[in-house]
Amino acid sequence: QVQLVESGGGLVQAGGSLRLSCVASGSIFRINTMAWYRQPPGKQRELVATVTSGGSTNYADSVKGRFTISRDNTKNTVYLQMNSLKPEDTAVYYCKVEAVVKAWPPTADFYWGQGTQVTVSS
Repeated sequence: QVQLVESGGGLVQAGGSLRLSCVASGSIFRINTMAWYRQPPGKQRELVATVTSGGSTNYADSVKGRFTISRDNTKNTVYLQMNSLKPEDTAVYYCKVEAVVKAWPPTADFYWGQGTQVTVSS
């Protein structure tokens, strides 16, 4: 019932910046935490950053100080501003949303986007 569409990925040189967006649509009663994950080639998917409904953020140590997660609750959109990009940031980036689709029962489920490729060249 919830669809997530990521955008903003692409090819960038080391030291450059990209801004990812993820828009949630469908039957949504409430969105709780939103997050960004990434999966480098040949590696497991890892958590990059989270933002709560109140705007509190957390980051993986590998991106702290370089990436900023934010959200626009009026647009059901989460962003990931990525600065000072490194080749090791190369991965498919996925957004994940914890959402409640109906008022009762107010069960929260997790939804994933299809991913957007970020490639950082040296």
